Amino acid sequence: MTNEQAVAEKLLQVKAIRLNVKEPFTWASGWKSPIYCDNRKVLSFPHVREFIKSEMCNVIFEEFPEAELLAGVATAGIAWGAMAADQLKLPYIYVRPKPKEHGLGNQIEGSYEPGQKVVVIEDLISTGKSSLQVVDVLRQAGVEVIGMVSIFNYGFDVAKQAFEKYDLGYRSLTNYPTLIQLAIEKNIVEAGEQEVLLKWSADPANWTGIR
Repeated sequence: MTNEQAVAEKLLQVKAIRLNVKEPFTWASGWKSPIYCDNRKVLSFPHVREFIKSEMCNVIFEEFPEAELLAGVATAGIAWGAMAADQLKLPYIYVRPKPKEHGLGNQIEGSYEPGQKVVVIEDLISTGKSSLQVVDVLRQAGVEVIGMVSIFNYGFDVAKQAFEKYDLGYRSLTNYPTLIQLAIEKNIVEAGEQEVLLKWSADPANWTGIR
């Protein structure tokens, strides 16, 4: 079993990812989807949490060895970024969706220096829009964003194009195609549903479910 398959198996095991072709989920964007990912659930399972944290640290260490600082994306990426920073003994900050409306009005919480090489920590990447908004905030603050690491990635073309536009490398511990193949092997979904699941990922914005 590959590392990507092992991570996907853990996410399915704790029901951080749910699949339902017949009764699709509705995302905040309004998209209909046969999959729902909530990696916050992993935090409640110590052994799985430890496994995911270690995998994330391995990827950061191997892919971005020059990292001087980790930055978590609020809210779901905060815990993972803090755990990874602790294990790797790196400084840590996190980025709010918008500046705080009281106190110092910070959007970036923590201490950092202009020019520091930063890796952004996300829980998942869908379209990439919210993730890259964080990159904008960090770049405007003067730090050098050298990459992004997430637990899960839907693999949408729109996200790939967005990251290419930003000239930013990213790595995910596992991804949608790996997850679907594993779910079929484990009889979590029927083999006949594979086509529907892959069709959704090709054009998620316009998918309306099974007709």
